[in-house]
Amino acid sequence: MRARWRWPSALLLAAAATVVRADHAPLRLLALGDSYTIGEDVAEVGRWPVQLAALLRADGIAVDPPTIVARTGWTTDELSAAMDDAELAPHYDLVTLLIGVNNQYRGRPLDGYEAQFNALLERAIELAGHRAGRVLVLSIPDWGATPFAANSARDKARVGAEIDAFNRAAATICAGQGVAFVDITPISREPGAQADMIAADGLHPSAAQYALWAKRALPVAKALLAR
Repeated sequence: MRARWRWPSALLLAAAATVVRADHAPLRLLALGDSYTIGEDVAEVGRWPVQLAALLRADGIAVDPPTIVARTGWTTDELSAAMDDAELAPHYDLVTLLIGVNNQYRGRPLDGYEAQFNALLERAIELAGHRAGRVLVLSIPDWGATPFAANSARDKARVGAEIDAFNRAAATICAGQGVAFVDITPISREPGAQADMIAADGLHPSAAQYALWAKRALPVAKALLAR
């Protein structure tokens, strides 16, 4: 996967000073996804979008607590249906999207994921006020590197290869739409992910791992908000 986005230091330094709504209200953050966004098996404060919002506030950027539309087990089509039910309005200052692991886990085809992910991305852009430059996508972590996968005799190499294929597809679609793509998959594969980086269920990230995701996403989020 292509790695992290890099931004001019001047833009990053200016972010906190230039981020403001016309009505001077805090910025609105919407997080779309599945178990990785709702933070399965971690406290609410440990969820990565909540931690990202806290980091933005620490840098002087006023952000409301994120609105989260996510549930453990959701696939791309299930997230889309939930968004319909939520009746979301296109008034968010930053929209994040992390979806696809359950498509891979259930053995759904890559081409189906590509079509549905593209549709979700277009919806995310619309919810960000039709601004592709206010949408941030996170890559799918590799659950094949977890104790759960090892204990269930899963083929780690196959899971990793399929996750990589899904992420390549998502990164390509994001590039075509002008949307930021942040690669957190390497974090999920690091040796530390087998200890305090994993939640008690042995499958999902811990709050400590989510903190690493949020820190990786922070400079990108600041740069997008400074546009």
